[in-house]
Amino acid sequence: MRMAMVLVVEDDEFVRSAIIHELSARGHAVRSAGCALDALREISQRPPDAVVLDLGLPDLDGSEALRMVRGISDVPVIVATARDDESEIVRLLRAGADDYLVKPFSGDHLSARLDAVLRRARSASAPETLQVGGLVVDVGRRAAQLDGGPLSLTRREFDLLAYLAARAGRVVGRQELLTEVWRLAYGDDQTIDVHLSWLRRKLGESAAQPRYLHTVRGVGVMLAAPA
Repeated sequence: MRMAMVLVVEDDEFVRSAIIHELSARGHAVRSAGCALDALREISQRPPDAVVLDLGLPDLDGSEALRMVRGISDVPVIVATARDDESEIVRLLRAGADDYLVKPFSGDHLSARLDAVLRRARSASAPETLQVGGLVVDVGRRAAQLDGGPLSLTRREFDLLAYLAARAGRVVGRQELLTEVWRLAYGDDQTIDVHLSWLRRKLGESAAQPRYLHTVRGVGVMLAAPA
């Protein structure tokens, strides 16, 4: 994995220093900010390869900071939070987080999550267009259309759709999705279910009345053109 420029946004000086030490020890270049406004300035003026964002910032709630980051940049964001309840995690993913870590976490855990989001961010360099029925996925431009109209997708929704479109007509297992799309050796099925639900809504369908996304119970998911 090529080393990255990482922006660490954390107001606690001790925690910030520990994260900087762990990432620097692994060869990454690291910049830091102690508040949301400084972080936004850094991202706009000197875009990093990834951001580690604490939610408990002194000037803005981290969720609001995340929303503002997404307004100016598509940079991968790993949220570091002490809030481990399910609804909060879903809200963060919906707001645009690429991944999250619940405090406290180890340097190895952070490094693995960072490597995963960087791989995903760098995986779309080859131009390729995939078509399944009225669905067109331009992998190089990271753009998708349905029946001639543009689809507004988050980074993770696009990654999931592109992966399934490249394997149209084949059932893709949940573990394969976790490994290849999320780059996780293990995880919660709810993560997949949440993103599939959002993707179905944007494709104008539901689990009960699928058009493109078909769940095969106990096996996985298949993307196929409508009959």
